[in-house]
Amino acid sequence: MDQLFSNFGFRALWTPELIIILAMVGFVYFMIATKWRERFTNSEPVPIRKKIYFVLGLIALYIGWGSPFYVAGHLMITFHMAQMVFAYFIAVPLFLLGTPAWVFSAIFEKLRRPWSEQFAKIAMNPIVALLLFNGLFSLYHVPFMFDSLMQSPILHSLYQFLLLYGAFLMWWHMIAPIPSTSKLSDLRRIGYIFANGILITPACALIIFAPQPLYQTYTNPAIWAEVMAYCLLPGSSVPLSVFNGPDSFTFLETRMDQQLAGVLMKIMQEITYGFTIGYVFKQWLSKEKQQDGALTISDVPTVK
Repeated sequence: MDQLFSNFGFRALWTPELIIILAMVGFVYFMIATKWRERFTNSEPVPIRKKIYFVLGLIALYIGWGSPFYVAGHLMITFHMAQMVFAYFIAVPLFLLGTPAWVFSAIFEKLRRPWSEQFAKIAMNPIVALLLFNGLFSLYHVPFMFDSLMQSPILHSLYQFLLLYGAFLMWWHMIAPIPSTSKLSDLRRIGYIFANGILITPACALIIFAPQPLYQTYTNPAIWAEVMAYCLLPGSSVPLSVFNGPDSFTFLETRMDQQLAGVLMKIMQEITYGFTIGYVFKQWLSKEKQQDGALTISDVPTVK
């Protein structure tokens, strides 16, 4: 393993450009949450828990898109699937939970133009969001599509941003960071979460129950070497013994690795959606208590 990772430079292992970008995003967030909030809005201070959520979201996105997991994901599909879990099922909801509602309101206000409103009407439709993310996720795991994207870093990066956009739309309707603008009632949001769980199942089932390994990225030495070359230092190479030999990084047979990847994705999806259902129930109960309190107060007779 030391021989393997010694072939990769600091940039390939730790993705410093992503660290810089995420640090800039974090800096802007804290400026908005402190100084700019006082300048442009009359809103309450951002709670510390929201700041923690946002920072954890940055860390999760870094693990999903960078870090040594990036290299490991080129060696085992289980690590690649773990990257997707961190990026699209952990980071995105944390960003939505960590961003104050008044920030979203200010963004929507700035984007209030005839053409943007028409686009938002389509893009923010719950059904569109439901089909967009799950369709992109399923298409990504079609063997030809997966191998083609892995062999093209530019196309792969563009597809990652598209998946992230789809994930934001999908999670927006599940979390409803601005409840007053939510197009779904609390009961429908729970049904929406279940629908997402159902639509992602075929892609997971394809990976779990396929009778043989599906992806040449992890089975064909020539394609594997091409994919790994994007992670290497100039002039260096990884011996094929790392791919299939005594120095191999992988600790599972290829088909077992693929099955574990599918099981990992399905389990983590169920866990994150389960927490989200609990979050929706909590919001629902809070609304019911507020309504009951308002009714109780209104029933008290006034003294004349």
